[in-house]
Amino acid sequence: MKHGTELQGRTVIVSGASSGIGAHFAAFLASKGAKVALAARRMSKLETQVEQIQNAGGEAIAVQMDVADEDSIIAAYDEVQEKIGAIDTVIANAGRNADGRAIDLPVEDFDALMSVNLRGVFLSAREGARRMKKAFPREHKRGRIVIVSSITAKMVTPGISAYSASKAAINHMGRIFAREWASSGINVNMLLPGYIETDLTSGAFQTDAGKMFLNSFPRRSLVGIDEMDEMLAFLCSDASATVTGGEFVVDDGQSL
Repeated sequence: MKHGTELQGRTVIVSGASSGIGAHFAAFLASKGAKVALAARRMSKLETQVEQIQNAGGEAIAVQMDVADEDSIIAAYDEVQEKIGAIDTVIANAGRNADGRAIDLPVEDFDALMSVNLRGVFLSAREGARRMKKAFPREHKRGRIVIVSSITAKMVTPGISAYSASKAAINHMGRIFAREWASSGINVNMLLPGYIETDLTSGAFQTDAGKMFLNSFPRRSLVGIDEMDEMLAFLCSDASATVTGGEFVVDDGQSL
């Protein structure tokens, strides 16, 4: 049986949804028909994003959530379940960076990054899986967890050792999740964006160093933020019923 990538009837929670990729993903998923819960620590920014989605005809709510705090995650998932229904799709997107050569990186920065990028993904995905196992029969293969990683997990890039290591770790952890939860009808896949063109990054790539780095890519281009949309829709939809444990790179060849 063929399935499309429309998302009507799905209830999605997106972590780190107050800005950037998370905010974009939330708006896109709502436009595809999903009910979307935008989760982050900063409620004021979430409420602005929710208003924009609702004005465009989508269904969305905002929930406060700190991915490094298990109690906060449980409370947020409870709120989503009460307001818009049982969660069947988790987008584990929240993340942070810690720039600097490893020899100079403060251990406090390393720990803070890992608490979000690794611990946060573990807690967010696990809580989602626990609820999906209770809410949906395994034979329906309803559960979807998409872990937002990065091509830096596969590259050797000086200055982002902790960030790259965290992304490599969640790729491997995600494959183990996929194996552990396969019999429960839950699919876990990793989405690996390349260097994306945003308001924050465009200026950096206009510097001499940025231009040199950009020119090292085979196609000498950044990835548009919307160029991950259809891959995300596929991984969240019924069309990906037989796809789990995969790493999906969307980088226009940057990591080649």
